Amino acid sequence: MVRGLALRNGQAVPLAKVPILAAAEFRDAVLGAVGAGCRLSAFLGRRLASGGVGLLAVLADDAEGVLSLLGAEPAQSFPALTPVCPQAHLFEREIFEQHGVRPMGHPWLKPVRFPPGGTAACGTMDFYRVHGEEVHEVAVGPVHAGVIEPGHFRFQCAGEVVKHLEISLGYQHRGVERALLGGPDRRSMHLMETLAGDTTVGHGWAYCQAVEALGKAEAPPRALALRAVALELERVANHIGDLGALAADVGFLPTQSYCGRLRGDALNITAMLCGSRFGRSLLRPGGVAHDADAALAAEMSARLETFGEEAASAVDLLWDSPSVTGRFEETGAVSLEDCRRLGLVGPAARACGLNLDVRRDLPFGIYRYAMIPVSSWHAGDVFGRAQVRWLEVQRSLKFARELLGSLPGGPLRREVPQLRPEHVAVSLTEGWRGEVCHVAMTDAAGRFGAYKVVDPSFHNWFALALALRGQQISDFPLCNKSFDLSYCGFDL
Repeated sequence: MVRGLALRNGQAVPLAKVPILAAAEFRDAVLGAVGAGCRLSAFLGRRLASGGVGLLAVLADDAEGVLSLLGAEPAQSFPALTPVCPQAHLFEREIFEQHGVRPMGHPWLKPVRFPPGGTAACGTMDFYRVHGEEVHEVAVGPVHAGVIEPGHFRFQCAGEVVKHLEISLGYQHRGVERALLGGPDRRSMHLMETLAGDTTVGHGWAYCQAVEALGKAEAPPRALALRAVALELERVANHIGDLGALAADVGFLPTQSYCGRLRGDALNITAMLCGSRFGRSLLRPGGVAHDADAALAAEMSARLETFGEEAASAVDLLWDSPSVTGRFEETGAVSLEDCRRLGLVGPAARACGLNLDVRRDLPFGIYRYAMIPVSSWHAGDVFGRAQVRWLEVQRSLKFARELLGSLPGGPLRREVPQLRPEHVAVSLTEGWRGEVCHVAMTDAAGRFGAYKVVDPSFHNWFALALALRGQQISDFPLCNKSFDLSYCGFDL
């Protein structure tokens, strides 16, 4: 039984009602909840009016469909969760880096994002090293050959076999969470839409839902349906692009070429809705800013039908090619046990056999009334992650077409009242990479006093390091693309 304050996804509660426990009790309560099957969706520190630091844990109970909040206000340190609960390791490093509160017993408090004013220059830190005959080190990045974001990868290899991979990010830390303080204001929505450009709708919806919860408002049904159409189009575009990129990594040019063009088609259908291929300017707190009349909805639905037929033709080539499946199967596998211990989310978790999806387990928006099947696999390897993406493409297309064919009537947007002071809202969406979690807290004036964003990549980057263990170093591009994690969504 979780001892925290229970709330549903997209709900706000008074901060004063969040139970504040002694540090040791807080640790025991969180560990007990995780041991009982909950996940650590977010774990953050915030500056209190007294000058101290408050800790807040957001626990997700997927089986019961509820969230729980637990707090603590340690002085300078608290007993670390990480030795027993590995999914806390990065959260605790972040709390120490941002607030100086030390999780005692944490195995290694390495920098997370190298913020300005810190003691370490970006990318400069100790790395775990493997010693032995023929062991050597290969450093890649932060500048890469392709047009991708900066990140440093350090491989410890024996011959061609990777024994360990260290991943160091933070090269584009922008201070997004800090820039949100004092809001919401005219810049807030823009910050959310550009936080991770390929997840504009996922993060934008989480932000809008948090603001609506704090203002005790709700978007109208037509807006919720259009948001869901955009979210599924975002999923389709990115998944089909990833399938093409996976084909490219094994030199299978037909699917690569088709999927590259199809990704553009999906983005163009999103642009039909709002004028932006990435869905910018569509979502606003209280609803949406663009509508789809009957003619536009019918045109979008027809294009999605054609898209589905062409995508099936392109992707079936992958599964029919033994040279492709031979490279995908048993490459970069992550076990179900490691998946649970690390708290993985999204397609990476579902490919390991973990049956979780925010749209079903902690439903939000239109997903409270309309179900979409959860897609999963069992192997946890590159093949599994590719299969889950393809299954989700098909189901997202079907779901989006159903919504476009039955859009509710009514307004597009309602005004959101002034945010309630001294409240906390937790807002989750299922982005194409997995669970997007926003935690917004207001001060006495009803402005953002703290804002925490947890991109799904924050949970999943370490899984890439595990997937590489025992693999040929030449498998890195394939494994990396099968996760397709966000650098900017992590760096914030």
